[in-house]
Amino acid sequence: MDREGNKEGLGPLAPNPDVTTAFAFRYNAAMPAHPKTTDSQIVHAARLLLEREGQAGLSMAAVAAAVGIRAPSLYNRFTDRSALLQAVDVQVFGELADLLGQAVVAGDATATLRAQAHAIRAFALQNPNGYSLFFDARLPATPDGTKARGAAVGQLLEPLTALVGKERAFASARVLVPYLHGFISMELADGFRLGDGLDAAFDHGLSVILRGLTAPLDGQD
Repeated sequence: MDREGNKEGLGPLAPNPDVTTAFAFRYNAAMPAHPKTTDSQIVHAARLLLEREGQAGLSMAAVAAAVGIRAPSLYNRFTDRSALLQAVDVQVFGELADLLGQAVVAGDATATLRAQAHAIRAFALQNPNGYSLFFDARLPATPDGTKARGAAVGQLLEPLTALVGKERAFASARVLVPYLHGFISMELADGFRLGDGLDAAFDHGLSVILRGLTAPLDGQD
């Protein structure tokens, strides 16, 4: 058989269009194109855009441009802006849960809660638009979002349980978290305009809250 012909030596073999098309079809079906941009890269880009521009500047077109794809392609990954924002919300809560875990002081629940409170405040001041998602009622509840929130809250519940007991831990979280959010929200909104000393004020309020959590309930010794 000739190197470039058939066994009869009649010249190069002409391609068979039917065979070529069928092979290409089977090959493409078996080997789909690998996406150049992953979902995690898209969410990360949206996270950065959110922090830089705020929620008003977070559009599907802007995120698509940031990762170098066309907007219609982005809709194949995330159905709409709300779905993308929910994915960012999950990522932000994951970051917070990690920070709270890193703030744990072994064997000292009070020191842990203090460190965690400072970690939340620092995170909010560095990521104000990401922090704004934490209590945004416009975001619909999703299983992934609920799980991410549970993981972050769980980091607080463990030292609270050690401090006040299991029965009072969740109620105590509902006292501590509103204090932190209220103080941080005022700070982010430049609401403290009557002097300096915010760090000392934050620590003082935190001390009052933690002492109050460990105080006996009314009617109990």
